[in-house]
Amino acid sequence: MTLLLLLRRRTTTYSNKAPSPTTLSVNSLLFFHKILLYFPPYAIIFHILLSLCSSNFKGGDLVHHDTRDTRGRAVASTKNFSFSELRIATNNFHQTNKIGRGGFGTVYKGTLKSGKEIAVKTLAAESKQGLREFLTEIETISNVRHPNLVEIIGCCADGNNRILVYEYLVNRSLDQALFGSRISIKLEWDKRAAICLGTAQGLAYLHEELVPHIVHRDIKASNILLDKDYTPKIGDFGLAKLFPDNITHISTKIAGTTGYLAPEYVLGGQLTMKADVYSFGVLILETISGRSSSSSIWRGDKKSLLGLAWQLYQDAKLLDLVDEELDDFPEKEVVRYIKVALFCTQANANRRPMMSQVIEMLSRNIQLNEKELTPPGFFQDSDASMLSKLKSSECSTSQQSSVPLTITQVTPR
Repeated sequence: MTLLLLLRRRTTTYSNKAPSPTTLSVNSLLFFHKILLYFPPYAIIFHILLSLCSSNFKGGDLVHHDTRDTRGRAVASTKNFSFSELRIATNNFHQTNKIGRGGFGTVYKGTLKSGKEIAVKTLAAESKQGLREFLTEIETISNVRHPNLVEIIGCCADGNNRILVYEYLVNRSLDQALFGSRISIKLEWDKRAAICLGTAQGLAYLHEELVPHIVHRDIKASNILLDKDYTPKIGDFGLAKLFPDNITHISTKIAGTTGYLAPEYVLGGQLTMKADVYSFGVLILETISGRSSSSSIWRGDKKSLLGLAWQLYQDAKLLDLVDEELDDFPEKEVVRYIKVALFCTQANANRRPMMSQVIEMLSRNIQLNEKELTPPGFFQDSDASMLSKLKSSECSTSQQSSVPLTITQVTPR
């Protein structure tokens, strides 16, 4: 009876404390050595029991295939790549495999041993998070699934390396399709309209369906990736959760994408979903015009893309904004898309529509209530008066509200 009580107590100690291999070995030997001293006739029985206990621990918790951080928290659903594995996949991160670069880091094309193509993003910005927090955030964003969001396959947290692994999209990014060489890529209107609508659907999911909501913070053409059918997928939607606000803000300036930034974010640091809506409005204008918002000179006139769009709206010449590469397009639909972009970029963030409203405005044959449309929010560094005007108009309102529902009117067929 004494023997059974001792064994039972010892087994309970193993299961509760889950000792390390070294502690387990030493304690086991000391325990069984004492037992043998007091109960010599049972030496053979104890030897058998010791063998059984050892076999139970072998290959158990000591070998685990889940990704774990330093505190033992499992991140089971996220694949953990070793740095060596990604280095081989990208041919030692060779320049010929480099497919993109931004404030957050450099992206390389890679091929795993299985033949699967991947996009490997080495994060350049220094995160203040530890390994546990990094893996927790990866776990959160890796569980987000939507047809218009880039799928995160896994990550690497090997040493000081912080690397994200995405699905590889063959048609790269929207900025390369719009602003790069157009010899092999020709975006007709149907594709451009689908890109705008698909991006809006992805943003609406992040803003309104996903809990907790995610503000992307960096919607721009280079973050809209295109698959083989030119279906748009928003990339980097989780990076805003991985780094502090100041890192995101600095990376946006380094990337040279100030043309996408909402004025209330630039002037007052007020980051809300409506900042993404503003950026999306600029993205629509780029997609229709085929020109980058970062350029300040348009056809000899020193205006921003948004400034030119507003001037053409006032002059009733919106079709002059359309990309010359577009041979045939539905004029009324294109004009409606441009007007939606202007609704999205209004100076007062509260007047911008929610993304679910934007989807309705883009996808349905509706007439926009232009009486509700106010001037866009944009500024040029040399225009101090405009800067002051924006600051006074934006700082007076702190709460978010939806745009008035009278923004659209259904047009009878």
